[in-house]
Amino acid sequence: MMKSEELKLTMEWDKTFPKSDKVDHKKVTFPNHFGITLAADMYIPKGAEGKLPAIAVSGPFGACKEQSSGLYAQEMAERGFLTIAFDPSFTGESGGSPRAMHSPDIDVEDFQAAVDFLSCCELADPDRIGIIGICGWGGMALQTACIDTRIKATVVSTMYDMSRVAGNGYFDSADSKEARKAVREQINAQRTEDFKNGSYARAGGVVDPLPEDAPFFVKDYYDYYKTERGYHPRSLNSNDGWTVNTQTSLMNMRLFTYAGEIDSAVLMIHGDKAHSCYLGQDTFKLLKGDNKELMLIPGAVHTDLYDRKDIIPFEKMQGFFEQYMK
Repeated sequence: MMKSEELKLTMEWDKTFPKSDKVDHKKVTFPNHFGITLAADMYIPKGAEGKLPAIAVSGPFGACKEQSSGLYAQEMAERGFLTIAFDPSFTGESGGSPRAMHSPDIDVEDFQAAVDFLSCCELADPDRIGIIGICGWGGMALQTACIDTRIKATVVSTMYDMSRVAGNGYFDSADSKEARKAVREQINAQRTEDFKNGSYARAGGVVDPLPEDAPFFVKDYYDYYKTERGYHPRSLNSNDGWTVNTQTSLMNMRLFTYAGEIDSAVLMIHGDKAHSCYLGQDTFKLLKGDNKELMLIPGAVHTDLYDRKDIIPFEKMQGFFEQYMK
């Protein structure tokens, strides 16, 4: 029997973006197949009638629904879609213990649980369901599209292949047995310490204070997660980060084995100046079919697609979902 946890949800508006007067907002919860209850913000177009096309949104990796995913969800609701932005298991307002953990299997299940919820929601049309994944959750959204045939269309924005970064390092700079062994030894030593201490060490979020010689992509993250622009107290990236030992699950499982078998529509969006653009471009090469599209945004960096409404191609996304969720 499916059971739901009792979650403590914040009812006041505490997002990093202004509340729209074009949509209604409420909190919802739903369980996944691991027995973890997820918390989500639902955005409903005001005055909408009948069953609506619906979209589940999550990301970035280590963010919370009050940040980028909520912005995307609210914007798409303004455009006529019923949307939910959810916190993944073990993070934000969602359930799951210990905190700040994750696993690719559970990440995909969280997206599938969101599709479960929308498929049974009285406001949603179960035959018109799509998903949006941002940053690392773009990779998890695409992985979900590999397995969930209920999804008619998937948008991935400023995508990360987290398993590739975990296994190879940024820009594949540590793609060797020796480098991976060194990381494994460090993480496994921490596991021993965690067991001794009875608690889980955290890896830390975005570095603060910012070193003068920090690479650009670190400065890019700092500008979002550590400033008024995007800071949120429930965001892992804005605070203490993931647990150290959670990286092993990503190192041990590569995503996209069956990406070439995705029949449903996929739109991949990336800034052509984003440090992560190589991940999106390489992953796009795995996809097959004339309903797959890669859209590069000239001059955009990684976090521009987190919250820059003047850069994020919402009109393109709207047309894409309308075309493939008829």
